[in-house]
Amino acid sequence: MTAPFKIAIAGLGTVGGGVVKALAARGEELSRRAGRTLEIIAVSARDKKKARDFAVTGWTDDVLSLARADADVVVELIGGEEGIARQLVETALANGKHVVTANKALLAKHGLALAQLAEKNKVTLKFEAAAAGGIPIVKALREGLIAHGVDAVKGILNGTCNYILTEMESSGRAFDDVLKEAQAKGYAEADPTLDVGGGDTAHKLALLAAIAFGTAPNLDAVAVEGIQHITPDDIAFASEFGFRIKLLGVARRVDGKIDQRVNPAMVRVRSALANVGGAANGVSVDAGEAGTFFFSGRGAGEAPTASAVIADIVEAACGAPSPVFGRPVADLKPMTPADGKAAVSPWYLRFEVLDVPGVLASIAGNLAEAGVSIESMIQRVRAPGAPVTIVMITHETSQASVERALKAIGASDKVRGRPCMIPMETA
Repeated sequence: MTAPFKIAIAGLGTVGGGVVKALAARGEELSRRAGRTLEIIAVSARDKKKARDFAVTGWTDDVLSLARADADVVVELIGGEEGIARQLVETALANGKHVVTANKALLAKHGLALAQLAEKNKVTLKFEAAAAGGIPIVKALREGLIAHGVDAVKGILNGTCNYILTEMESSGRAFDDVLKEAQAKGYAEADPTLDVGGGDTAHKLALLAAIAFGTAPNLDAVAVEGIQHITPDDIAFASEFGFRIKLLGVARRVDGKIDQRVNPAMVRVRSALANVGGAANGVSVDAGEAGTFFFSGRGAGEAPTASAVIADIVEAACGAPSPVFGRPVADLKPMTPADGKAAVSPWYLRFEVLDVPGVLASIAGNLAEAGVSIESMIQRVRAPGAPVTIVMITHETSQASVERALKAIGASDKVRGRPCMIPMETA
């Protein structure tokens, strides 16, 4: 073997601890794969006194010193798009260190600039763990599915949301109730906004889209909607129609442009994505003539995420740097966003209305005026005097047309609450 490959790790939480333990347990085998001894020479974290179930060696209180240490690679597991994480990654790259990170927020926001810095200093920046945890989707998009290009990437990229929606379906409980349970079990943060609001999925989608389509990441072009408004009724109605509700991140080519969106969607129960349950992740890739490929597995947690980090470390130790987003920075195209509101699909619509004559006719008239036609309808009365639930499935139509109709319908004093609209992924 040649000289040891020296590793500095910033962040010793769940993932960082998993990396240290895996290297201690399987260091000899991993070193053989790398062709060099893998050696942790320095670590840093927020609290040196915290009890840990692994040995800590090479401690430093100065996180930024890791970027100046005698290390070949700096592993950034701090998180956050600004602050010390950004400073550490920029300093490490500028000092000619390889960087491995799980920081999707940092890369979604500053990925292009960091890729330029890595290329300038002839080092690699790897981030397999930043999107879908232990699923090797970054490598698959960057290296494995390049022959015919990628037309679309569609995935369940947030385990918290998938757990909540799975539990809502199996138990019939409301969103708030299941969220509290998810927090108690450690599946959701104390402040779950980034997860349930769709922001975490948007970060990951921006990275996958950049690799898939050879563009610079464009987080601002991702349309984002979370799952907070999904009700047990929506999930039950979806089942009646043969669908299941999932929070999807979808990026697809549309007339030479790229449509990126995060939103609850209905997927057919027989589809692979519909059967990704609990806190798991799943990604479907339409690779043109090569066909459709599906990847699934654990999207978070110590072992799967540490596995992805270590795979990047080993790859960095093995050879020459590869382009961060699959192509040299000069070849990355600006991402031209498609008009997402022009996207066409069937839609699930739900209305809560007063049980009075003429309401259904009024709704139908507003839909017709917007050019939205109805394929099927269910009408349910809960109790005498209670609001009536009306559910409709539309024929394929644009989001803009549906929104125009719902704006008019929602203005009626006969409609209670916000009308619900969910796109249906029928492919």
